[in-house]
Amino acid sequence: MVKTTSLYPELADGRVDIDAWVVTLGHNRPQEHQEVIRLACQVAHQAHTGQSRASGDPYVAHVLSVAAILNELRLDHETIAAAILHDVVEDTALSIDDLSKLFGRSITALVDGVTKMELIHGFKELDDHQKERSHAENLRKMLLAMAEDVRVVLIKLADRLHNMRTLDHLPMHKQQRIAKETMDIFAPLANRLGIWQIKWELEDLSFRYLNPVAYRQIASSLSEKRLAREQYIENLVDELQKDLLGAGVKAEIYGRVKHIYGIWRKMKNKNQDFNQIYDVRAIRILVDDIPQCYAALGLVHTKWQYLAGEFDDYIATPKENNYRSIHTAVIGLDCRTVEIQIRTRDMHQQAELGVAAHWRYKEHRQPDDAFDRKISWLRQLLDWKDEVAEAGEFVDQFKSEVFADRVYAFTPMGNVVDLPLGSTSLDFAYQIHTEVGNLCRGAKVNGHIVPLTYQLCTGDKVEILTVKRGGPSRDWLNPYLGYLKTSKARQSVQHWFRVQDFDHNVSEGRIRLERELKRMGFTDVNYEKLAHRFDFDKTDNFFAAIGRGELKPLRVVNTFQSLIEPEQKVAPPVRPHKNVPAGPGHQVQVEGVGNLLTRMAQCCKPVPGDPIVGYITRGQGISIHRQDCHNVLHYVSECPERLVEVNWGNEDTGTYPVDVSIKAFDRQGLLHDITALLADEHINLIAASTASNKAENTVSIELRLEIPNISTLSRLLAKINQLPNVTEVIRKSS
Repeated sequence: MVKTTSLYPELADGRVDIDAWVVTLGHNRPQEHQEVIRLACQVAHQAHTGQSRASGDPYVAHVLSVAAILNELRLDHETIAAAILHDVVEDTALSIDDLSKLFGRSITALVDGVTKMELIHGFKELDDHQKERSHAENLRKMLLAMAEDVRVVLIKLADRLHNMRTLDHLPMHKQQRIAKETMDIFAPLANRLGIWQIKWELEDLSFRYLNPVAYRQIASSLSEKRLAREQYIENLVDELQKDLLGAGVKAEIYGRVKHIYGIWRKMKNKNQDFNQIYDVRAIRILVDDIPQCYAALGLVHTKWQYLAGEFDDYIATPKENNYRSIHTAVIGLDCRTVEIQIRTRDMHQQAELGVAAHWRYKEHRQPDDAFDRKISWLRQLLDWKDEVAEAGEFVDQFKSEVFADRVYAFTPMGNVVDLPLGSTSLDFAYQIHTEVGNLCRGAKVNGHIVPLTYQLCTGDKVEILTVKRGGPSRDWLNPYLGYLKTSKARQSVQHWFRVQDFDHNVSEGRIRLERELKRMGFTDVNYEKLAHRFDFDKTDNFFAAIGRGELKPLRVVNTFQSLIEPEQKVAPPVRPHKNVPAGPGHQVQVEGVGNLLTRMAQCCKPVPGDPIVGYITRGQGISIHRQDCHNVLHYVSECPERLVEVNWGNEDTGTYPVDVSIKAFDRQGLLHDITALLADEHINLIAASTASNKAENTVSIELRLEIPNISTLSRLLAKINQLPNVTEVIRKSS
């Protein structure tokens, strides 16, 4: 099972015969590709001169063996060259710049990727078994995510495979550590990429050092019966082939090799001894279509007695990961048990390349459609060996964007934390522990202080700065401020406020709501009516819900707008009028009056989302006001017959002028920060004026902005209010 033969030719004096080796690798490769490989061999041989392995072999033998493993997968010449050079930057005087001058960008990037992977110090044992499994799973994902080019991962796998083949020369404690690391991280990674021959060998080699007694027992049992078993399978295949042909079923039949670790795992899972493992003798039947699958099954079951407890029809009832095949076990020739798998060639292709998520079936994982699609896409790498394509096109096809929806960051102890893309340092804190998040007051990323809104990148090392006492800020729940991305963190903050003092929450909730209403320009609010609208019998419970973060002030404000009604109703509606010069792209539906010009009132400047009312002017059509405008209150008492009911139409493509008032302590750069924020939010500034009070060191800023709707205005006001030194920002009423 363990390969010990040399993968590189040697000269009489022990040096590597580079010319002979390149000829071996260069079979069916263009001459220019052979020359790149030859140059890589020469550079690596010179750079590693004088270096040797624990076995006593020259160090260059290792890198050439790694390249030979990848050559068996028929990977491109750039991967082979990078494999030969993968240790020169870390272990010799050569630099990345040196390699770039000799080999260009692509090969150098592969070498640099492998070198960076060596810096991942995440392979360590944890006391808690469940945490250890989770850590290994996250680290496997991170290895894929950090490799901009998937070939980096393949080089790393081949490097680990050769290290495992030569593990005999290391002390026992190192053998155990490396074998466990291989079993936990690298074998499942090879499985995910569909490189079964590497996966199986890594498992067997790891098992040999982790459980040497069981390994030797199974290996001995297999060895004693290997020749007899091979002859038995050959006889079985011949006989079955004749019977299937006689029945008109065209099939491809071959024996399946069962690996030592696979046998041991099945013995443990089913609590059986070696003689009860039926698929030590196993064959697979591939046919053209589903009817032939069942025809082959019928012939097999007619010919031999099957074991009822070992029959599974995953064609009629596919696994949840869409794996399809028929599994059965029969008492075959000479009364020996044999496992038989029957599937179509399409099913076989599907199972091998990941649509059936074979790795999750083996690892007992829950379905994850998004990750399945990515792994299936990665597994197409194996198909490249059968395609005629330029290496450049191949490289462009397999990039790390496939893991663009996740971020993998490190704790200071080297554990990997898996988060959604866009997660902040505060999300990271709550992912570590709820209490860490609650007490968080800052963060360091890669040794530098960052704001809590800093969005993490894969590979970041994050240190959370906490206080001994305290709690989260209610600002963390504001979706416009960007503190939290994950629902777990948001729920943790809400829970913290929910369990705090009721009176404090009532007070805080009232303050927050009044501040938001004032900011949006609303006054004279009936809080009792508003509380009933949200199914609260008492206003205190209503305010407490806001204070705990269960009810967002913006939602309350939006609901409040719908409750504002003019005190006078008018005649039934007629067809809406569409001419609204003050608001291009919008429609205002006028009830009771038709074919009149409408315009937005400049006293209150309504925008879509505001409750509005129309006023029939003398000679200027209908003037559209906010329902809480002071002029409307005057019209209600003086000329209510001229008020008409109006509402916004369905279109929402225009912008409307809105006046905003800002108060702040004066500082240099304040106006620049405000205008920069407006630019980031794509808000047009129509006019601005400032008035400073030198005695109090304060400034008042009046802005006229073009706003598309009320929700945009609310978000903008919240962000301006977060700027340093700003004490108040409100929408100006008429």
